[in-house]
Amino acid sequence: MTCLDLCHDKEECAAMLDLLLSFPPGHLAAFLAAGIALNLTPGADVIFATASGMAGGPKAGAVAGLGVGLGGLWHVGLAAAGVSALLVAHPGALIALKWAGAAYLAYLAWKSWRAVDPTDQARGVASPGRALWRGFLTNALNPKVALFVLAFLPQFTLPGLGPVWQQIVVLGLLFSLTGTIITAGYGALAGIARQSLGRRLGFLNKIAALLFGGLAAKLVLE
Repeated sequence: MTCLDLCHDKEECAAMLDLLLSFPPGHLAAFLAAGIALNLTPGADVIFATASGMAGGPKAGAVAGLGVGLGGLWHVGLAAAGVSALLVAHPGALIALKWAGAAYLAYLAWKSWRAVDPTDQARGVASPGRALWRGFLTNALNPKVALFVLAFLPQFTLPGLGPVWQQIVVLGLLFSLTGTIITAGYGALAGIARQSLGRRLGFLNKIAALLFGGLAAKLVLE
């Protein structure tokens, strides 16, 4: 999902750029500082990118971080459309989404644990399309992200600057951009650490499996 996906046309995207420039500099700086601080704090997205980097190297970790960022844009789009509010109003939908995300993470944990040859695992995870899709699904299927976006972004909207949904999109794009850079950085660093230890250290796949499994348990229990 790109800016053009969140906008109906180029003119609307230009209007959103004007909206961005309309935010008071101090207000925008406070928003960016809060977002960067939140993104730097290791959470499910960082753990996933780190696990992907350990399993497949720096490329896998970085692309997984990009996928996570795209999953964040998915939630921004939902919040702007009001769908996140609908999920809050229907707990059953949230529960279903939570279990779907947990099941997917458990599958990744099982696959990493059973990997016999770390180099084979690395080639599989390092596939850009697969790493991107895994990162996207992990974030898109996490209902806590939808709730967070719905609670966090509106706090920084300002009356008189335009429709709230447009402000949410603009702020969400900024938040997702910084988050993607940071998360991809975590994943790439984990991949570099893997390479420095040697590609044939099979226990790294076990560590990745434990991280994926821990994320699945965390998602279900919280």
